[in-house]
Amino acid sequence: MYLAEIYCIVVTLEYGALLAFRENAGAEEMRMGKGFTCPMGDDRMRGPVCYADDESIDRLLESIVSSVKDFTESQHEVIDRLTRIGSALSAEHNLERLLEMIVDEARKFTSADGGTLYIVDEDEKHLHFEIVQNDSLKVRMGGTAGKIIWKPVALYNDDGSPNHANVSSYAAISGEVVNIPDVYHAKDFDFEGTRTFDASTGYRSTSMLVVPMHDHERNVIGVLQLLNALDSSGKVISFSAESRRLTESLASQAAVALVNNRLIWDLENLFESFIKTIAHAVDEKSPYTGSHGRRVVDITMRIAKKINDMNEGPFSAVHFNDDQMNELRIAAWLHDVGKIAVPEYVMDKSTKLQALFDRIEMVKTRFEVLKKDLEIQRLKSGMKAKKAGQGGNGSALIEEMKNVEEDYAFIETVNSGSEFMSDDKIARVKAIAEKTWTLGEERIPLITDEETENLSVRKGTLTKEERDTINNHAALTYEILSQVPFPRKMKNVPWYASTHHEYLNGSGYPKGLKGDEIPLQSRILTVADVFEALTAADRPYRKGNTVSQAIKILGFMVKDGQLDKDLFELSVNEKVFLEYAKTELSPSQIDME
Repeated sequence: MYLAEIYCIVVTLEYGALLAFRENAGAEEMRMGKGFTCPMGDDRMRGPVCYADDESIDRLLESIVSSVKDFTESQHEVIDRLTRIGSALSAEHNLERLLEMIVDEARKFTSADGGTLYIVDEDEKHLHFEIVQNDSLKVRMGGTAGKIIWKPVALYNDDGSPNHANVSSYAAISGEVVNIPDVYHAKDFDFEGTRTFDASTGYRSTSMLVVPMHDHERNVIGVLQLLNALDSSGKVISFSAESRRLTESLASQAAVALVNNRLIWDLENLFESFIKTIAHAVDEKSPYTGSHGRRVVDITMRIAKKINDMNEGPFSAVHFNDDQMNELRIAAWLHDVGKIAVPEYVMDKSTKLQALFDRIEMVKTRFEVLKKDLEIQRLKSGMKAKKAGQGGNGSALIEEMKNVEEDYAFIETVNSGSEFMSDDKIARVKAIAEKTWTLGEERIPLITDEETENLSVRKGTLTKEERDTINNHAALTYEILSQVPFPRKMKNVPWYASTHHEYLNGSGYPKGLKGDEIPLQSRILTVADVFEALTAADRPYRKGNTVSQAIKILGFMVKDGQLDKDLFELSVNEKVFLEYAKTELSPSQIDME
């Protein structure tokens, strides 16, 4: 309606000017497009036309047209400014900057000396101070300046009745705009707090405009309060009707932007919570790796942040922006999601014979039965010899029983996987496996073929098939994550997460990538994953290395061409590993400064 009124005024005045022109120039001359000479002379010409023969009338009409033109242009500027502000509000994704922008722009529109932005809490019982600004007092609080700790404004009294005494609370509850020329003379609201504030600061609060911010469902989500409108000379004046309309328009745009910002934040928060839940579920498959994902994220982000701090050296030209940092962080959280398909007994295999349980107990039972058989055989032989009047103490059988005990002790040691298996040791395992024990009437191998294969693993506890099963988690990670519709700014998460076992020399898995085929983000994840695994104290198959031992092993991997040398040196020289160790490792593991 407001713009329609302006348009009608402009059209009416232009029509009046056109009639004056017709009377002076004549309809025929207008039709023929001939020029017109102002009767008062060319020195009277201030525009393309002359509006009347009478000079005073002409000047009046010219003044009116000029005023309308200026007014129209000023309104066009206002509309254009509102449009640009709306675009800026929609484009701002940082909530703190968005809140500051709302107050800044509202104060510019109304020439207000101060402004406060309140946000309704989730329980809809309080108004929280988010932004407080005052030019005269040189105050800028909230937003990027830090959180305001002032006591929030209660929307309801202790008895549950609406708090209509506070003007901001009233606006939030009623949804109505409040425009007060002088708060000291206001009778409907309690401004005792304002008077106290003024007395302590020497300030004089006068005019106040309080505008509720409605979301798309007409729910009040916040309140914009402006204080002391100023004229061109700096004098405090009342907020005009135009200021009210403009502020309402701005508040409406701001509410939409704020709701959108919240929705985006809620979706991102939901997404991240879901990501962490998945990572936690994967880690919880094993009682020994419950914090692996979190620790890898920690190391990864420490390295990335340190890269951003570098002004010289190999990473001086590298800088990860906020989106890239977040993308890397999410990839770190999800780097082991493929392990969801790895059987627990394989992932946690602490001994070579570990399955659903450690089968060394079954092997031990066989050895015990074999020993009992030998003992029974020795006793029977002794009794038989005694009856026959023959001597002998069964020394051969005693020696064989001793060999059985030694063989089991050897198998028990081999089963731990703590020692490298030489050819001689593997040959001994196979020789022991050829021995038999009696079950009923049947002679059965002391160690089965499958057990022999497991016990013959040269290093660690995993067979080749089991190692392939675990290694496949990287490829499965990509298969799983590539099905997730990640936002554009997180499109590389599947790739980064699934390539954290790739080595620069091509010896990694699952694709055997080399050199520049492996992105920097993946290399960072690799270093973080290896260091965490080396120092973790909760692994069933070994104790955690000290910081110096882990760094030494990483150094060997760098020399072998597996890890990025620059990343390794950065992490050591900038004490990334040491700072991580101080927060995550036991004091006994921290053996360097």
